[in-house]
This record gives sequence, C-alpha cells and structure tokens, in this order.
Amino acid sequence: MLSGKQMDAFEKYYHEDVVMQENSKPPMVGKSANREREIQGMQMIETFHGAEVKAVAVGDNVTMVEWEFDVTYKGAPRMKMCQVAVQKWKDGQIIHERFYYSTN
Repeated sequence: MLSGKQMDAFEKYYHEDVVMQENSKPPMVGKSANREREIQGMQMIETFHGAEVKAVAVGDNVTMVEWEFDVTYKGAPRMKMCQVAVQKWKDGQIIHERFYYSTN
C-alpha cells in the first residue's frame, strides 16, 4: 500500500467474495464491485502526499490497522485523515473489511 501498489495488494490479498463497508454505509459485495470502488476512490485524489501506519493489531483471523493519510482530493484543500480498517481473513485473504473514520 505504501509503495503505491494498492491494486496489486488488492488482487493478492482480497478474497473473491470480499465484503467491504465504509462506516455505516451499505456493504459492497464481491471483488469485482469492490475493485471498481477502489479505482473510483483513487481517481478522486488529486495529490497523495503520504500515509503512515500508526498501529496494527492481530488476532484469530482478524487484523486491525490504524492509518493516517495525507491527501488532497480534487476540488478540496489538503487534509489529514485517520482511519481504522478491521479485516477478517479466510484462506489467507481478506473476506470482510470495514473502515471506521470521522466524517466531520
């Protein structure tokens, strides 16, 4: 992710039946639909200034990663965003991922 190869990581680590969810929005089901969502999200970024992993937790088939992103979205000022991703794993790939972040 930090090397700019988000889609390579997506293809390698995400299960074909992955379910992804942003906060309380309805979940997106399937790798194909989530691939498109990821691409659309990246296209909204004007400048990616960097990202940092702040914390990682690992349990039985679950990981949690706290991220801090520094980005400029198209038509918006530069901002830092903190996010926690909770990832559930099956067969060595992420089967469910939910993102938690402030929408203020």
